[in-house]
Amino acid sequence: MTDETTTELRRGWTTGACATAATKAALMRLWGGRFPREVGIVLPKGETPVFPLALAEAGAGWARVGITKDAGDDPDVTHGALIVVTVSPSQGGVVFAAGPGVGTVTKAGLPIGVGEPAINPVPRTMMKAVVQDMATQFGQTPDVKIEVSVPGGEALALKTWNPRLGIEGGLSILGTTGVVRPFSCAAWIASIHRGIDVARAGGVHHVAGCTGATSEKTVQALYGLPDHAMLDMGDFAGGMLKYLVKHPVARVTVGGGIGKITKLAQGAIDLHSGRSQVDFDKLATLVGDDRIAAANTALEAFEIAGPILAAKVAQNALGQIQSRFGTPDIVFDVVVIDRKGAIIARAGP
Repeated sequence: MTDETTTELRRGWTTGACATAATKAALMRLWGGRFPREVGIVLPKGETPVFPLALAEAGAGWARVGITKDAGDDPDVTHGALIVVTVSPSQGGVVFAAGPGVGTVTKAGLPIGVGEPAINPVPRTMMKAVVQDMATQFGQTPDVKIEVSVPGGEALALKTWNPRLGIEGGLSILGTTGVVRPFSCAAWIASIHRGIDVARAGGVHHVAGCTGATSEKTVQALYGLPDHAMLDMGDFAGGMLKYLVKHPVARVTVGGGIGKITKLAQGAIDLHSGRSQVDFDKLATLVGDDRIAAANTALEAFEIAGPILAAKVAQNALGQIQSRFGTPDIVFDVVVIDRKGAIIARAGP
């Protein structure tokens, strides 16, 4: 008997996979004289998705194809976006260009150089391979300009980390496998890592990772930090701190609400509600107040015990960070805020 709640979530395809398919279909028109009705590609791990064409246009010396991105069951902001590729002859080799809605890199620290279109290395490799294959098939030289655009991409990019990472003007063309796996934590953690890389490359000596927008706003104002010093840590404290150990920044602030920071104080490094819980018995012991053992939330516990609880939570969270991720290269501190953004406890210098 099958339970519908256990049905596997449907995976989708990255913007990089869509751009690769569009490149192939456009080259079939440019060099072969006709558009296919649909186009298949081979992804890095051997998957062979087939994409219907949503747009097909051509003129003298150019061809353009659009593929509608299907992110499967992942809540991806680019789901349903049209990934458009225009191919034309280049002066030599494969040349990438950012069309409307695709960003340009303006800060060091990313895998693509400053001034380059925000098309990541794996999608570039996939598109270059398609150019070579199609050139061989049609007896052409692989000298192609590939312009990638996304209608509406500049507005969509405001919902991503691109502005903070110094990618201006639109979205990035992403993907390492070509596959979007629903609700994957990997993409978020990878974005945290890229944020650290950008901060380091920009000479930033103080970064902050916060659990949400309210705590981020408070911590940023407290220290006067620039946007690119703010890391989108969310629930992934471990993903941020592990990377910082290997790629240190002189000072690191961890900020968040009382619930998330309590979990960190109790040893959790994944702070998601589905993967870690507050131990109220331990919290009661920490402050010597048995009433806390019956609390339903850390916020309720704070309302019962007052500032002493927040102070002890901040200190214990700092202790956990220092004991597990401490290095002479980094000075850590912790800031605990309430739901209105007021600071209720701090630990560290």
